[in-house]
Amino acid sequence: MTALRYVTGMDELAKQGLSSGVLVLAAHPRWRESRVNSRMLTAARAVGGVRVRDLYALYPDYDIDVGAEQAAAAAAALIVLLHPIQWYSMPALQKLWLDEVLTYGWAYGHGGTALQGKDLWLAATTGGPESSYHPQSYNRYFFDAFLPPYEQTAALCGMRFLPPLLLHGAHRAGEDTVAQHVGVFAERLHSYPRWPELETLEQCPACDVPDTDRPGHG
Repeated sequence: MTALRYVTGMDELAKQGLSSGVLVLAAHPRWRESRVNSRMLTAARAVGGVRVRDLYALYPDYDIDVGAEQAAAAAAALIVLLHPIQWYSMPALQKLWLDEVLTYGWAYGHGGTALQGKDLWLAATTGGPESSYHPQSYNRYFFDAFLPPYEQTAALCGMRFLPPLLLHGAHRAGEDTVAQHVGVFAERLHSYPRWPELETLEQCPACDVPDTDRPGHG
């Protein structure tokens, strides 16, 4: 990946009165066993303008403070999901965060405009190598086949889903590979929203959810 310039567009956004922060939602149930995500977490905490919420440290009892999480999400322009891929999806507490925080009338549906116009970025690792995500290998599908739930979550909330940052084979990746990956992650956080590819990505209009389809009507 071509190195990006360290340019912070956050000050400019702040002058315009726009949401300018970066929120990293880090979810790893066993940080002590993490080779890559733990280093990405440390790197994120060192980037100015980035707010990090370690979900497993904040909510070991899985009792999520919905008000606090909604406030953090509403204040950000970019929400980052940082986690290992577990059973082709996200860790349990990250999924619970989506279930409880992204409520009807707040994140989607009638009156649910709190996240519209923001960006959602997945920064994930897999245990298997990239070659394992292939129709002729044990994961049976290319990795893109597992992204639609992330993409549609963003779309339902009127968010733009950015191209993910992935490191496959995290368990066996060499030190140089890990260091480069962590460096790119930190650089991306630092330079947001001045990413060249953002100029070519269209904003995603919020999906219209009829009131009759809202939770509680089924």
